[in-house]
Amino acid sequence: MPLSAPTIDRQPRHIRSVRYQSFERSDGLWDVEGELIDTKAIDVPRMRGGVHPAGVPIHHMHIRVTVDTRLIVHAIEAVMDAHPLGNCPAALDAMQRMVGCCMAKGWRKAIDQNLGQVAGCTHMRELLMNMATATFQSITSAFATGQDTPPAFLGQCKGWDFNGPGVAEYFPKFIGYLRPEPPARKPAPHSVAHS
Repeated sequence: MPLSAPTIDRQPRHIRSVRYQSFERSDGLWDVEGELIDTKAIDVPRMRGGVHPAGVPIHHMHIRVTVDTRLIVHAIEAVMDAHPLGNCPAALDAMQRMVGCCMAKGWRKAIDQNLGQVAGCTHMRELLMNMATATFQSITSAFATGQDTPPAFLGQCKGWDFNGPGVAEYFPKFIGYLRPEPPARKPAPHSVAHS
């Protein structure tokens, strides 16, 4: 179903294309690849003078993540075909910090800890963040569940609501399931100054 037709004249300005694809490897691992391309629909002035032409990528980035069926990262490769600043590729080295992380649990936190702020690249983080969803769509064994534990994706969207029809049909054992609350953090002890 398409969006409704616009009723006001408008001009295109920015185009972002993101694509993911996955490959099952002969060694039992999986490669999931992501690509991000940003272009402008019109010529735009550069910060230091000159013009960036319409249609020429400002960002063009690729990531390949190799994972096992538990969604643990075994290898990662990242490249930048186009980037706006000369030192952008310096962010690529930090991507190796994601090896050993798990896409099924704590993925966003791992990205923030390993690639946050100036350690990484905003666009690479965005591409990597959503790679977990593409990986889940690819590796059906990631949907496997333990005897008493629901798959991590249940309870994370309306379609997989623990009280909804999706869980009732595909995971009836977990209808009405309540995830245990994480243990409360103990407050840090207060230091008392002695005079």
